[in-house]
Amino acid sequence: MNVRFGRTLAAALLLVAGTSGCGTDEQPYQPKPAFSGRKANLPAVPTLPAKAKKQGDAYTVWGLTHDLRSRVHADEVNGKKVSVVGYIVKTNLQEAPPCAVHKTGKADAADCKAPVPSFAIADEKGETKDMIDVMGWASNFAQIYSMIEAIDKAPRGKENEAKLTDEFWGQELPNPIPNVGAKVKVTGTYGVTFTKSTGGAAANPKYGILSAETIEYLEPPPEKATLPGQKRRP
Repeated sequence: MNVRFGRTLAAALLLVAGTSGCGTDEQPYQPKPAFSGRKANLPAVPTLPAKAKKQGDAYTVWGLTHDLRSRVHADEVNGKKVSVVGYIVKTNLQEAPPCAVHKTGKADAADCKAPVPSFAIADEKGETKDMIDVMGWASNFAQIYSMIEAIDKAPRGKENEAKLTDEFWGQELPNPIPNVGAKVKVTGTYGVTFTKSTGGAAANPKYGILSAETIEYLEPPPEKATLPGQKRRP
């Protein structure tokens, strides 16, 4: 055996033997009593509202907009035909400029800039934030003007039988004309954009836009809808 290696091995063995014989400074575990002082004043755990995703075969506004923003469900609703139930909380009928308020068969002036008729639905009356815009039920305000005239000229008690087909989009206008306070079931194509208008596309990536094909009234509007300057039959 190499003399130097032997000395090194012996020194290592002595070091190990010396270390194993030493005690430690660790103290045995001493259990401590539970804290008996003043308890922290923490707020109660909030109760999250149980929101329904659907009412029967129709979406709620919350359910439909939730799925639109969902990575999992977006493809199930974006660009698809759906039904949704809600209260009409806003319309843009009173925003119609005078140049657009007239009978059908007359063109708007070349410099007349009017929005596409629309209304918004929400799950609760009075909601001003979480709502879906509904378009596609009237191509312009002239269609609505003539539809209102047809309703008011119908015999008493048969106003709901009045009909008018939109001369540009080829579908019947809703009767009664949508107004705030009504509860409706709207069926149509839903998505982040509306491209049916000849005046350009509209987009709403957060809440989407519903292009209506049919509007079913679950609760009629409490008041008749009208356009600026147009008088209704009492």
